[in-house]
Amino acid sequence: MEAHDIMSRPVVAVTLDTAVTELARIMAEQRISAVPVMDNETMVGIVTEGDLLRRAEIGSEHRRSRWAELIFANWNLAAEYTKEHGRRARDVMTQPVVTVAANATIGEIAVLLESRHIKRAPVVENGKLVGIVSRATLVQALASSAGSLQPSTTVQDRDIRAKLCSELSEQPWSFPPTETNVIVDRGEVHLWGYIATESARRAIVVTAENISGVRRVHDHMDYPPIRPPFLP
Repeated sequence: MEAHDIMSRPVVAVTLDTAVTELARIMAEQRISAVPVMDNETMVGIVTEGDLLRRAEIGSEHRRSRWAELIFANWNLAAEYTKEHGRRARDVMTQPVVTVAANATIGEIAVLLESRHIKRAPVVENGKLVGIVSRATLVQALASSAGSLQPSTTVQDRDIRAKLCSELSEQPWSFPPTETNVIVDRGEVHLWGYIATESARRAIVVTAENISGVRRVHDHMDYPPIRPPFLP
């Protein structure tokens, strides 16, 4: 399997001038832990939950003693202040962004995330942002595999995934794109993500079953944390 076989898409992104309060709202509502920052069609940074932990609004900014401030370079203190008090994505984003190619293998992605101590990486193809992979994505791929994560995804598997994702994106009852993932391995579809109702769960499964070439559908979907299920 490669990045484009498991990546989540579409990717929710923001602009350099997106307000920090809007960033927080988007991440909370979409249940995502990071958002790429775009300048036109170029990705210039990424804002993660970690970038928003030290903020003046919640009283979590660094409070250093005078002697400690003398140890740190002025430029470092200035950058720290901007990150803690800035009001726009450009002020709090992390850059440069660690990315992976669409054809990067799962093994390569795992090594990269571990060695760089990061939790996710945007997927880039021909210079364009096309998806995002995370530690959770890798765990889903492991759980979806038929005993091996060595390259096994076929052209038919990728065609099934593309058709299913396209079909689900057009349905109002489907789960939000940012809260789901579809992995296809040897004709078997694995559905990951959050659903709002049991009727939506069944409709999503039926959609997958109706895609030509699908041998079996595995339902790993669940209700969002702290949100009780609604049974129509």
